[in-house]
Amino acid sequence: MDFVLFGIQGSGKGTQARQLVDRFGFQYFETGAALRLLASESSPLGQKVKSIIEAGRLVPNEVVMEIIEDFMKKIPHASKIVFDGIPRQTEQAETFDALMQNHHRDFRGILFELSREKAEQRLLKRRMCTVCKTIYPADFEKENCEKCGGALAVRKDDNLESIRIRLDLFEQETIPVVERYKKKDRMISINADQSIEAVNEEFLNKLHQYV
Repeated sequence: MDFVLFGIQGSGKGTQARQLVDRFGFQYFETGAALRLLASESSPLGQKVKSIIEAGRLVPNEVVMEIIEDFMKKIPHASKIVFDGIPRQTEQAETFDALMQNHHRDFRGILFELSREKAEQRLLKRRMCTVCKTIYPADFEKENCEKCGGALAVRKDDNLESIRIRLDLFEQETIPVVERYKKKDRMISINADQSIEAVNEEFLNKLHQYV
């Protein structure tokens, strides 16, 4: 069983994704990271992605699906995958569903539910490692990254105007995808308005039957 993570920015879904990777051996597909990695490769697909990014264009949906398929080919077929950052729009969900069906992969969506107000508060206070780019939540008290020791700082795009634009996009484009999977009985809901420890406990309890 694979999982597809959904949640408004600041809901902590990336933090919980690490549980599936570290504790249960899931392969992690994060769209942005996958694009950056491919763009650094000399493969035909990597060069295609690099040219699109350098031209300042959005990567087309068909290319994103090609990237996912390339990712699947590089891992053992029996591996479980956690997807983060896709699908974001209804059209993308349709092609994603078809791709998963073609590869005989079953999945469930996981929705980390958090109010827009709380999301804004968290995003304004979260920080990122200036070296390895790891994101740390608002309640993380240390000044340096636990992974590499780099200094932590607020992201330049974590200002109120930019945050509200991103939250608008989530509500307009991704919420319809969430509703689509709810109707198909493919969505598991998690209360993200709790401490990280409490979210983690609920997350693992609800996923226990699948992992």
